[in-house]
Amino acid sequence: MTYDIYAAMPDDGLRYEVLDGSLELMSPGPNTSHQILSYNLQFTLASGCRAEYLILSAPLDVILSPTNVVQPDLIFIRPERADIVTKRGIEGPPDLVVEILSPGSRHRDRVRKLRIYEKHGVPEYWILDPGAQTLEQHLLQGDRLELSRVYEGEDVVSSDRLPCVSFTVAGVFDDPTLRRLLSSN
Repeated sequence: MTYDIYAAMPDDGLRYEVLDGSLELMSPGPNTSHQILSYNLQFTLASGCRAEYLILSAPLDVILSPTNVVQPDLIFIRPERADIVTKRGIEGPPDLVVEILSPGSRHRDRVRKLRIYEKHGVPEYWILDPGAQTLEQHLLQGDRLELSRVYEGEDVVSSDRLPCVSFTVAGVFDDPTLRRLLSSN
């Protein structure tokens, strides 16, 4: 499967990604907890980084190659790299991608997509885990995305590559509706 074949498919209302040439059906639509977390994180990051980065959210194709097309939850691109933003989507590796785990995406996000992001030179990859209430920060070291740190609670998330980033994981989870939803799982 290539991007061109994928892009020509009729819209059946489902979401897909192309991982190493294989068409993959994504989990059912994101649940409410996922969407609250995505909004909270995007709002938090936009507060400090909007002037320095273009921040986009799913669903949006990130075309890393003809056989690797993903839809991360959040995407960061420096303005000087804005030429990778096209009408088709993002054509090339973003500066940061964020995935929010859901029950059906854990293996895909932690293993398969990590390797794809690594292969295509994404410099920083975050995995937000709603169940553990943690943020895993993976940094590209040479040609490998290595786990740099796991943030939780009042830990202040920071990034040498994104100096505008400074927030606590607890702050992203600090929402009464989100707390209620997560406690009922």
